Amino acid sequence: MYNLHCHTLLSDGELLPSEIARRFEAKGYKAIAITDHVDMANIKRVIDEIVEFCQAWPKNRIKILPGIELTHLPPEQFKPLVKYARANGIKVIIGHGETVTEPVVKGTNKKAIESGIDILAHPGMISAEDVKLAKKCGVFLEFTSRHGHCPTNEHVAKMALKIGAKLIINTDSHAPEDIITPDELKQIGLDAGLNKQKIEAIYREETRFIHKLKK
Repeated sequence: MYNLHCHTLLSDGELLPSEIARRFEAKGYKAIAITDHVDMANIKRVIDEIVEFCQAWPKNRIKILPGIELTHLPPEQFKPLVKYARANGIKVIIGHGETVTEPVVKGTNKKAIESGIDILAHPGMISAEDVKLAKKCGVFLEFTSRHGHCPTNEHVAKMALKIGAKLIINTDSHAPEDIITPDELKQIGLDAGLNKQKIEAIYREETRFIHKLKK
């Protein structure tokens, strides 16, 4: 079981990276990505700190992948910041999508997908056109246990299934109470209208993605 979207006190989370890692490990997860919020102002610092932490983490423990979440960017900045992150050791790049609970700039979903991200987080009432683009680009569309972002889970899942885009289930955790068990995270998928077979297929696809990152 994996969770590829969580935040530490390097951005707006409440816990150190080590405590995030241990809490997910204790819940039974095999791998997580630390994906703190970045923009042009803090990307260099946060990438350096996350990559250094991941390199120092013991190899025989839960797998920790270095990631970032590009958040509230002017849409034209996605592509250069994705390029910078890839060149500096980041393995998982999330784009902060057009959630219905925040004033994200219209068109962010499309620009983020086009830029080469891996996951489009909480994409809100994403359009069929953007879902087709995500399928073409191989970008995962996220639905989430995160309060505020989760009301559009059913829409995201329905659109992705209809068009054939990849889905991913994440916690988008910021605080200890956000770190739920693998079974609770799977329940998010069931609540969004997926069956157990589809949820297992989602995790098989995610496993292939993670194995590629280890090469």
